[in-house]
Amino acid sequence: MHNTAMTKKQDIKMADLAAVMAGLGQPAFRTKQVREWVFSRGVASFDDMTNLPAGLRTELSKRFVLRTVKAGNSVTSEDGTRRFTLRLGDGHAVESVLIPMGASWTACVSSQVGCRWRCSFCASGARGLVRDLTTGEILDEVLLMNAEAPGGLRNVVFMGIGEPLDNYDNVIAAVHTIMAPDGLGIGARRVTISTCGVVPGIGRLAQEGLQVKLAVSLNAPDDERRTKLMPVNRTWPLRELLDACARYIAATNKRVTFEYVLIGGVNDSPTDAHALGRLLHGMLCKVNLLCLNPHEIQPHQTVGRRAAHQFKLLIEREGIETTVRASKGADSAAACGQLRLRDKSGQAAHSSRSRTERS
Repeated sequence: MHNTAMTKKQDIKMADLAAVMAGLGQPAFRTKQVREWVFSRGVASFDDMTNLPAGLRTELSKRFVLRTVKAGNSVTSEDGTRRFTLRLGDGHAVESVLIPMGASWTACVSSQVGCRWRCSFCASGARGLVRDLTTGEILDEVLLMNAEAPGGLRNVVFMGIGEPLDNYDNVIAAVHTIMAPDGLGIGARRVTISTCGVVPGIGRLAQEGLQVKLAVSLNAPDDERRTKLMPVNRTWPLRELLDACARYIAATNKRVTFEYVLIGGVNDSPTDAHALGRLLHGMLCKVNLLCLNPHEIQPHQTVGRRAAHQFKLLIEREGIETTVRASKGADSAAACGQLRLRDKSGQAAHSSRSRTERS
């Protein structure tokens, strides 16, 4: 009797290609050829692998799939930022963003379907965590963005939907392929892993020996307000988080970037700026300020660029290098904090609330 369980195809990105080629009686150099087609050229069909024998292409197509993620609709912002809805094999969807950075492109990718932490200013966790993305799904995201970026990607940032350090093994496995010369060949210093403050994950990352960048979402200089904004602070309060960051710096000799979303009337006062500077004084770090991007479900007020630059100057008086990040894609819900889960029609299942801005 035909067993349908035996016919399920494997994601070729997850296969031990050297063992596959040996089992098919193919010379070892076929492994490099296949990896080049899959990662460097990002082909969507085995028929496109023109330097492989026709029989091998047929055999690979019987055993493997090239993509487990399909590109759905995309929306383009006035500044050229593109937000993509990506369909997963089980019917769920995530969002990825392609960001123009001068003549180069950055991919902001998701690591989970949803997020368990439910930060009050972020749309991504509003419906909770559904599941982790697999390594192959994460790589498919990057490959799809790479194919859409003229000239290919220069940077990859794990700042989309989900908490990357909650999906540690799959994210790190994907990062290794992203960086590998026979993968996508993107340098480690052009890969950023962001976290809301998952202390055990920071500890693991410190021991990986990777040269990737670490970005930590901070958003308040004290535990009381940070807990209100970010429930993760109940599990790992500021002192534990900063101690973990200090250990990371000691182990890697790499600077940590602290992301700070300015929220009107909540964490944007001159007193907050001085307190933040004092909190981080002496650390090998920088602060990246972001003006809150409005979306349909958050109750907060945004902050204007002028106020952000005034806040920046006050932190710098405490000796902390500080930048104000230019927000891109906000008009198409592609900016930081705006990515969210979509229903099967591609629509966000959220009610709208009014937003205002403080200058």
